[in-house]
Amino acid sequence: MDHGKHQAPAHYEAGEGCLTTLIRIPVRIVVLVIVLPVRMVWDALVVGARAADRILLRPLGRALSWLLATLVVIPAVWLYEAVLTPLGHALLWLAAAVFVRPWVALWRYVLVPAVRYGLVVPVVWLYEAVLTPIGHGLRRVYRELLAPAGQGIAAAVGWVLTALFVRPVVGLWRYVLVPLALAASWLAEHLIVRPPAWAYRELLTPLGHGITWLLELLARGIAAVGSGLWAAVVWLVLTLLVAPLGRLYRRVLAPVGREIAAAFGVAWRIAGYISRAVGRAIAWLAWHLIGAPVTWVYRTVCTPVGHFVRDAVWAPAKRAAVEAGHAARAALRTARETVARARRDAWRALVGGPRASEPWEPGSPLARRLGVTQQAMIVPSAAPEPEISSLGEKNAERG
Repeated sequence: MDHGKHQAPAHYEAGEGCLTTLIRIPVRIVVLVIVLPVRMVWDALVVGARAADRILLRPLGRALSWLLATLVVIPAVWLYEAVLTPLGHALLWLAAAVFVRPWVALWRYVLVPAVRYGLVVPVVWLYEAVLTPIGHGLRRVYRELLAPAGQGIAAAVGWVLTALFVRPVVGLWRYVLVPLALAASWLAEHLIVRPPAWAYRELLTPLGHGITWLLELLARGIAAVGSGLWAAVVWLVLTLLVAPLGRLYRRVLAPVGREIAAAFGVAWRIAGYISRAVGRAIAWLAWHLIGAPVTWVYRTVCTPVGHFVRDAVWAPAKRAAVEAGHAARAALRTARETVARARRDAWRALVGGPRASEPWEPGSPLARRLGVTQQAMIVPSAAPEPEISSLGEKNAERG
């Protein structure tokens, strides 16, 4: 346990008592007995998880990713690029040809001309030739006739309304209602407002101050009595309940808890040392019983056999497969060229035209020239060569 080297934390080292010293070693022994199996099981699970991750999960993940890429991703990409994309382009072109272009043509060549020449042009002509002169004439009639007549009528009606309704109401308000309101406000102020205000200021205010002073004295007395009772209750609670509980926590529970926590830490470290020692022993046994023989067999048996298989079987088979692939690609390329040439020849036989793949050369042996033999002239595919004279002969003939 190495008890002499372990020291308690500084915040409770000076306050240790005999109880702490007596319970420390038994508690640590009991905790070590409890923690050691848990630590060994934990280390075994950690080692097993790491080994499973290296040996099983990573290769399985790589295999699953390769299988997913081979069976799902690559076929899906090929299907998208080789099938769905051309099909989508064809459907898009078909949809445009069936649904969009007819409506665009109908809009562009039917509806727009019909609306323009059947509705817009007549409406514009009607506006410019009929409605605009009528509007100008109505505006002139309004400015020169209706507006002056309306202003005169409005002035006459305003003078009549002012003489019949406004001036009588203003005189009634100014010479009757305002003096009556001023007299009523003076009577109300001297008979109704001032007596209650004097009573409030001279009688009710001193009486309220006296009552307030008496209530303050009573409240102070009650507060003094309550403070004394509360102080007594607080002293009793602190003396009879809080102080014993604090002393119990400081002297018993805190040392015991600290020792148990420290015992768990020390026991976990010691259990780790023991678990690692057991693990190293098991690893040594596994290496000398399984790993070393398997390594010897791999190095002395499997490696030479693998090299022999690689050099004598796999390399020749790989070279033969590569050569066969090259030959197959060359055959496919030749077949494609032959099919393309046959298709071009068939197209020329149907519609005519010069050969696109074999351009005409002036020195071609298949063209008929002056001075060639009769054998070269009877070639079925020979095209007659134009007999071109020199520039001087042409000028002489034209002259």
